[in-house]
Amino acid sequence: MLELARYDGRRRFKGSVYLSIGLALLAALIVWIFPSFRDAMDMDELLAAYPEPVLQVMGIRTMATLEGFLAVELYVFGWIILLGLYLAYSTAGVIADDVDRGRMDVLLSLPISRARVVGEKFVAMAVPIVLVNILTPIVVYVGAPLIDESISGTDLLAVHLFSIPYLFACAGIGLLASVIFNRASIAQRVALGVTFALFLVESLLDGTDYEAIGAVAPMRYFDPNEILLESTYDVGDAAVLVGMTLLLLLASQLWFRRCDIS
Repeated sequence: MLELARYDGRRRFKGSVYLSIGLALLAALIVWIFPSFRDAMDMDELLAAYPEPVLQVMGIRTMATLEGFLAVELYVFGWIILLGLYLAYSTAGVIADDVDRGRMDVLLSLPISRARVVGEKFVAMAVPIVLVNILTPIVVYVGAPLIDESISGTDLLAVHLFSIPYLFACAGIGLLASVIFNRASIAQRVALGVTFALFLVESLLDGTDYEAIGAVAPMRYFDPNEILLESTYDVGDAAVLVGMTLLLLLASQLWFRRCDIS
């Protein structure tokens, strides 16, 4: 069982390790520059100078503390935006690339259902999603005392655990694009565009009469600020993300079972 998942997972392992190291280095850089950033300027004046839409899009509440600085610079920008887009883009190629290159016919000639192909290729995305959440929290937790700061290990662990269902939901967007479009390049561009559009919709419509539209965006259900600044863990939001992921997976399996890949 899970032969395809193990095969795809092994293929993704090396690249995922490099991605994890890169994000850990980014985290180390952000922790290292925080004291200089904090001492060089008045944080309240800095935030007052930002246009309100920028504060809303980036989810900035405060940058005067290490937790607030990390929430904006690392977790909103690095996890919600960059990693969310990366997972959507990368997953958008798992089916479409094989169809595009003519490999899917060979795979489906084996005694394996289309639904299983989609499911196992999606399961393999757990490799980058899990690996990126292992090294970075260690770097942040160890680095904080080196700059005479402290950070809650529980909150830090929580923000990474709660990011996992968020990243799977973004990967689910890419998976659906991968089965709808037979060309990998188109599927990847669509996945990027949809994911970023959802981020903008959720950010810009929050607090307006149209904020209900943002309920379809995974970004609504993962807020690093609440976890790091308020120690608030919303298990209900994580459950919504899990449900969203399962719905996207099921829709992808149903679509792929009915589509023509010739």
